Amino acid sequence: MLLTLVAVAFEQPGEFWWVTEGIRLAQVAHSTGNLSIYLVPEAGIFTRVSAWAALFYSLSAIGWSWCFAKARTWSRMLTWLSVVAWSVLIAVSVGPLIPPPLTPRPELISAGNAIGFILLMLWFALVMEMVLRRSRPFTKYGREAVWRHPTNKPIGWCLDLVANSRFARYFGEWLPPIAFVSDITDVCYINYLVDAKLLQPLVPWGLELNRVGDQKQHALFTLLTYNHGHFGPRMFGPLRRFLPSPVQSNWRIHVYDPATGKQGIHFVTTAVSTTANALAARLLSDGVAMHVPKQAKVLREDDGTMIVRLDAGSGTSPSVNAILSPVPIAQLPDDWRACFPTYRDMLAYCVPQDRAMSSQPWSGRICRQEIDLGIPLESCEPLAGTVQSTTAEEIVGNAKPVCFRVARVNFLFARTEYDEV
Repeated sequence: MLLTLVAVAFEQPGEFWWVTEGIRLAQVAHSTGNLSIYLVPEAGIFTRVSAWAALFYSLSAIGWSWCFAKARTWSRMLTWLSVVAWSVLIAVSVGPLIPPPLTPRPELISAGNAIGFILLMLWFALVMEMVLRRSRPFTKYGREAVWRHPTNKPIGWCLDLVANSRFARYFGEWLPPIAFVSDITDVCYINYLVDAKLLQPLVPWGLELNRVGDQKQHALFTLLTYNHGHFGPRMFGPLRRFLPSPVQSNWRIHVYDPATGKQGIHFVTTAVSTTANALAARLLSDGVAMHVPKQAKVLREDDGTMIVRLDAGSGTSPSVNAILSPVPIAQLPDDWRACFPTYRDMLAYCVPQDRAMSSQPWSGRICRQEIDLGIPLESCEPLAGTVQSTTAEEIVGNAKPVCFRVARVNFLFARTEYDEV
């Protein structure tokens, strides 16, 4: 702070002179043709601002580096960047103080300042990234989960860098949300009823797990996978037909906000088959920990059999392989009946979920993404078959799923709202 105050004492009077007396003297020098009227007093101002003030600012920057390193909000990249950036800025700040004929040329000093300030902006970005990672640490699930693209190539590494950047996502939060729509088809629900203790670690800060059953000992975990239909902004209107129709998979739990009583679902993990959609959702959407699978497919065969495949490859996407066929009678396993007396009761709890909820502990608020699905319970077609998923097994163990299909859904993401905690 002391070094910064000294730098300000050198710089600000000079800056004030440039925009007041300096302008008057420059006008006089121009009108009379005698440039020394301006250049003689300006020389001293230039030395104080561009040399002494810059030198003390550079020394302050070294102090910044020490402070952040001492606080362990640091990285090896910042060490190397600090050495180069502060060396360049110190070199160009002392340049005007070197007596002739060793004084560096003005062009060299200007180029050094340009390089130094570019490095300074990069330094600020990296420091901000490290500071944000302290308040938004990486988690196994949820929005702060690590992203790894399934492509083990330089392009994949670059995508990983951007997707995992707290700095990039911080600025994405400033952009106003817009309404998105999609003509979704073949939504395959795979539901697990498990001991609530298994799902409790997945609940984010500020929210509570919605439990079911007489003793409130159970909770529902659902993964639903579907085909988008030209997913994109509602404002595009008929132009939306030119947008892609990727496969998406949402893995979710049921939660509520104890402060407001509002209920919704929380995305434990999500995946979409196109990288552009995944990266955009990752950076711009609150509460969506979007990943990219290596392969994704939702296919309905002629006999009604549903094939759902999500292959993570070497990436961080969830994985599932399911073959499910229609069944004539919808039935619940015996252990489910303690929580849902009838199959329709289960659907009434599982299907009408028009709100996604997440939290921002660094801002002390709950994020609500209001959506509109409008799925009639009568449109749910029961399925049965085999489901293999290492991702699901890590969460629900060996629980057996209850599955059903919804043929069509008119999806609308309407808005994002926030509730203070």
